[in-house]
Amino acid sequence: MKLFRKILFPFVPFYYAAVFLRNKFYDWSLYKSKSYEFPLLCVGNLSVGGTGKTPMIEYLISLLDSKYKLATLSRGYGRKSKGFLIASSGVRSQDIGDEPLQIYNKFKNITVSVDADRQNGLKRLFQNDPSLEVVLLDDAFQHRKVTAGFNILLTAYDQLYCDDFVLPTGNLREPKSGAKRAQVIVVSKCPEQMSGLEKTQIKKRLNPESNQAVFFSSIQYSDRLRSSTSSRDLKDLIGIHFTLVTGIANPTPLVEYLINLGLDFEHLNFKDHHEFSKSELDLIHSKSLVVTTEKDFSRLQSESKDQIYYLPIQLKIDEAAEFERLVETYVEEF
Repeated sequence: MKLFRKILFPFVPFYYAAVFLRNKFYDWSLYKSKSYEFPLLCVGNLSVGGTGKTPMIEYLISLLDSKYKLATLSRGYGRKSKGFLIASSGVRSQDIGDEPLQIYNKFKNITVSVDADRQNGLKRLFQNDPSLEVVLLDDAFQHRKVTAGFNILLTAYDQLYCDDFVLPTGNLREPKSGAKRAQVIVVSKCPEQMSGLEKTQIKKRLNPESNQAVFFSSIQYSDRLRSSTSSRDLKDLIGIHFTLVTGIANPTPLVEYLINLGLDFEHLNFKDHHEFSKSELDLIHSKSLVVTTEKDFSRLQSESKDQIYYLPIQLKIDEAAEFERLVETYVEEF
């Protein structure tokens, strides 16, 4: 695959020019973008693949839901349905996508919605509930038809956008200059221990604008596994062979974490947002003990049995107080 991408390098200037001009047309108001009279926060990235958008959305929900009436709006990647849809009891990942389903199962007091057309999605959200106060846009940084008041741009520690190329050779969906639209840049999936010198060096490589704040975040794994009906300590698995099932963009951090705990497992690795076939489900259910991610569990949930557990994760942000102050100030002063 890497060789094939290198072969496609001559096409990079054409992709770059097309996306660059599209963004400029929005910047010059030749293409119309709609602004809104309520706080609209966008979480996104420049690259394809996982940078940790869903954990960030969940972090923002936990920060704001006690004070404001919240809704989330995403495309609902991988769903079989079309148009606008609000999550409700009995909804499946096929209806709204695995990540919105994960959020819906975790936060019952907010509105979780999906629509590829973000303008239409926002209109329908407020038709459904005019009392909404804040909307979180998931993976909408490139959706220029909507102007978010506060953009949080994520870039993975091991694949910074400043070191990447646009598609098809690289992973960037738009040129690096697009980062200028963000108010906050978060370097995600960092090691828990980072020196001040390394952070300074990364900031220099990112070269943020004077009005942009840069933060660093890491993933913290829970010490307890959860299933549909029970939970158990992760360390209880020491000495027990189990099967790890992942269908995420980058399972390496999870795999390394479990190895470092001294756990013994086989790894069934599928592509991101993978739709499990019947034969694959039969294989998974034939295993005596299965550990998976929370996102994968949302797709396996309707089929899950008691031997299938997921490992919850939580986002940890360095200088969290300052990050939260910026977010809360934007919402309060809107």
